[in-house]
Amino acid sequence: MAKSVFYSFHYDRDAWRVQQIIQMGALEGQPILNAQQWEEVKRKGDAAIKKWIADQMAYKSAVVVLIGAQTASRPWVRHEIAYAWDNHKPLVGIRIHGLGDRNGNTDSFGENPFSKLSFENGGTIADYVPVYNPSGSNSQAVYADIKANITTWVNNAYKRS
Repeated sequence: MAKSVFYSFHYDRDAWRVQQIIQMGALEGQPILNAQQWEEVKRKGDAAIKKWIADQMAYKSAVVVLIGAQTASRPWVRHEIAYAWDNHKPLVGIRIHGLGDRNGNTDSFGENPFSKLSFENGGTIADYVPVYNPSGSNSQAVYADIKANITTWVNNAYKRS
């Protein structure tokens, strides 16, 4: 059976790219809410969003942050990373800007979201968590690289002891 993971990503910008990764079937992820379902959760407030994240992450073996052009600026992505870190969930990042969107367009390279979470005594989570940048000169090649390596990348996720 595929390893069960929680996917963290910028919903509005990258849901199409994330669906491509889910459909690879290499990993089992949490249900990705459609726009209407996500709006319903959001309407219930921050506490409901935090509960949804905690519930979805509870029995996952790792947290995979799928990094697009604006992922690092998203507050809920930062919350998911911090929650995973605090709960000793293995963390890994995979850049997805090279995958095409529904129109076949790729995106620009985004900042490392792990560098946005600092420790009181210096350093960031980025000092520990690996981020993989799939190779390929087009969306199909990037897709093939992710498909060939995603299980290994998740198996190499950083786990706090």
